[in-house]
Amino acid sequence: MTLHEPPRFLLQPSPVGDVLIVAAATGIVELHPIEVPLSIALERVALRTGMIPTPVNGSAPHPEGSPSAIAERAADAVEEYFDGAEHDGGAGARHPLDLPWDWTGVHGFTRAALEAVCTIPYGETASYGEVAVLAGSPGAARAVGTACARTPFSILVPVHRVVRADGSIGEYGGRPEVKRALLDLEVSRTRP
Repeated sequence: MTLHEPPRFLLQPSPVGDVLIVAAATGIVELHPIEVPLSIALERVALRTGMIPTPVNGSAPHPEGSPSAIAERAADAVEEYFDGAEHDGGAGARHPLDLPWDWTGVHGFTRAALEAVCTIPYGETASYGEVAVLAGSPGAARAVGTACARTPFSILVPVHRVVRADGSIGEYGGRPEVKRALLDLEVSRTRP
């Protein structure tokens, strides 16, 4: 990834803990609940991007398309997700693929699998095998699991909606309790 401006990051509070959002001019580089110290998470991003992310300056106006503006737009989308806008079609509701994602380093079947995950409706789940079919590679259920486990994007790219064939939830980057919380949140909003 070649960048002229360093990526910007912010931490968005959520019911499942702080969500790390890193954005470059090319789009969202990383978005997921943070499970390690911030310095380690930022080092991982720096290794991938070749630049150390710097914090979003919350007081300055950010030009459209700048890393800070993209990070803030993603933070708004995370907040909308937890407020239920995705489910109720609120004014802020947006499809995950409407956000600018930086797919650098996410290629081939992995990208196809993650884009297929974005088609799973709010409050519903699909098995790894079903996602493999949606991604155009029936029989690649394990590869879907790998794609979901290694994705730099979660919550808004709803890898939590992918479950085992028997309906059990499986892992979520070693944090199945976060996956359960996200699924429970969505189900609670879709049931009368």
